[in-house]
Amino acid sequence: MADKLRVTQIKSTISHIARNRATVRALGLKRIGHTVEIPDNPATRGMVRQVRFLVSVDEVSDAAPRRAARAERPERPERAEPAAASPSQDGADGGASSSHPSADGAETQENR
Repeated sequence: MADKLRVTQIKSTISHIARNRATVRALGLKRIGHTVEIPDNPATRGMVRQVRFLVSVDEVSDAAPRRAARAERPERPERAEPAAASPSQDGADGGASSSHPSADGAETQENR
């Protein structure tokens, strides 16, 4: 017998009886594609069997390899700093290069 069961909800509980919806929630599943690891014992196996048409099950012998795989992920590259403000952003050019006439407030309906 495995140490844990990895249970994933693969179908919606909509239009299923309340008893099945409650069992899926009791397993800790909240939405389609959600995966939880639960202890492998007769009670949880019975719960999984009752909703076997809504979930998929994998036996997990030890939870450590999954955590180790997560720790081995490469770090995200740092984001580049935004460039210094260009002349069109500070309004030094009088709004000539602005894409919208009222972007810098220089042109209004009265000035046209």
